[in-house]
Amino acid sequence: MNVKPIRCEADYEAALERIHAIFEAEPGTDEGDELDVLTLLVERYEEQHYPIEPPDPIDFLAYLMELRGVGQAELARLLGSRSRASEILNRKRPLTLGQIRKINAAWQVPVEALVREYELSA
Repeated sequence: MNVKPIRCEADYEAALERIHAIFEAEPGTDEGDELDVLTLLVERYEEQHYPIEPPDPIDFLAYLMELRGVGQAELARLLGSRSRASEILNRKRPLTLGQIRKINAAWQVPVEALVREYELSA
């Protein structure tokens, strides 16, 4: 096994090529161990150089609703108010902790996806 730290884009590309070449390696073999180590190194490099920001809570909520085929009326029923659902989706009002808990319980949405701060419209 000839594994070294990933310090630049060329090292990163080489590691990805090697991972591709040994992707089917059996666990517990030399190549399987190499695959495990290279995967960890690539993950670390990607976290440092290509971070993925968490989504905006309202964009996430709208995407989730679209994905599930749920409309604003369903959100209104969940929150107990048509106007409140509209205000939230139009960024006139922020989500409250109670609303986040209701959404989490009903739709199994990770709380972390909804508790971030976000911009409201003026």
